[in-house]
Amino acid sequence: MTLALFLGVLIGSILLGLPVAFALLLAAMALMLQMGLFSADILAQSLINGVDSFPLLAIPFFLVAGEVMATGGLSQRIVRMAMVMIGHRRGGLGYVAVLTAILIAGLSGSAVADAAALVAILYPMMKKAGYPEGSSVGLLASGGIIAPVIPPSLPLILIGVAGNISIKNLFLGGIAPGLMMGAALILVWWWLMRKEDLETIERATGAERLVAFREGIWALFLPIIIIGGIRFGIFTPTEAAVVAAVYAILISVVVYRELTMKLFFRVLVNAGRTTAMVMFLVGCAMVAAWLITVAQLPQQLAQMLGPLVESPRLLMLVIMIIVLAVGMVMDLAPTVLILVPLLMPVIKLAGIDPVYFGLMFVINTSIGLITPPVGNVLNVVCGVSRVPMSKAVTGAFPFILAYLLLLLAFIFVPELVTVPMNWFIG
Repeated sequence: MTLALFLGVLIGSILLGLPVAFALLLAAMALMLQMGLFSADILAQSLINGVDSFPLLAIPFFLVAGEVMATGGLSQRIVRMAMVMIGHRRGGLGYVAVLTAILIAGLSGSAVADAAALVAILYPMMKKAGYPEGSSVGLLASGGIIAPVIPPSLPLILIGVAGNISIKNLFLGGIAPGLMMGAALILVWWWLMRKEDLETIERATGAERLVAFREGIWALFLPIIIIGGIRFGIFTPTEAAVVAAVYAILISVVVYRELTMKLFFRVLVNAGRTTAMVMFLVGCAMVAAWLITVAQLPQQLAQMLGPLVESPRLLMLVIMIIVLAVGMVMDLAPTVLILVPLLMPVIKLAGIDPVYFGLMFVINTSIGLITPPVGNVLNVVCGVSRVPMSKAVTGAFPFILAYLLLLLAFIFVPELVTVPMNWFIG
């Protein structure tokens, strides 16, 4: 009864157009009333305590680093470096897009920001060279969703907080799956472009490669510093966010000299707005998570999924199907904050590694960012490129299929994720 009430109020509120944060608060209030626990003081205190978390401090600093990357010249240098390395090959701009997506993912951790940057820089070149519009946009959108998987990743921070999972282990565990996602895109792009008559650019000279590498190396140091510092225990993920923001600002101001005071003010305003939205959503979700625990909703869900607990792979398959369906109509962050508190007790009961589950959850919900009917990243890409949504969906379909096949491989052969994860964690 309580589970049906919570889901009914939540889904009904969202369908009526209420923002997800307020829908979560309303669902939490419905649970409080049903259990006779309603108190405005408890509600306000829980909302404030929900964001009173040291790991969540990483979010504003990583957002600042991402904004600086876009405005301070770091992303442009990375694109240039990828261009001189592999841009001359058949379909080379597609390979440049994937390589750039992987490298930029190590700087910002935001799928929307990365996809927008990729489209703004690379799509005009691809269009001019005669690349198919649908496939180009589909590839750029699909490359953008690698960002939530490769550290630093805002969704991994959220799932770490919501599920009480080690953010350090999530960061280190996301490296291998993110690289595999990039490899899958490259294979599909090669297959699609193998017979296309495309314009290619001239192979870069050794001097041009040296110049591009010398300019881009400063940007490449950022993910190395973040991952290396976390891996060897020099700093925590939250401290890594501060290091990333300070480093990005210094490089943009001192080395590239493209970040002016006017641009920096805009960076802080954009990062502040996004932080406010994310933190309010997190606070509302933590209120709901507390009441979910009090109402024993996870136990009710565990009873429903009880027959599957003895078969972890089958349980993961069922959960991933549910998550994929939800992710197709809801943004990544709300999906994480709503479902993870419900599912974590079931995952632990089945003996599934929480870090592995967290990575699978983020990969799954990332795919939802490029699938209709919502597809936030796909919408952003279409808006920037001015390509019709119908053409973008058709172009993205082969890449979505490749991601789904990779997700199935991760479900039935979890060692693909856990073995490199344990190696990185040490």
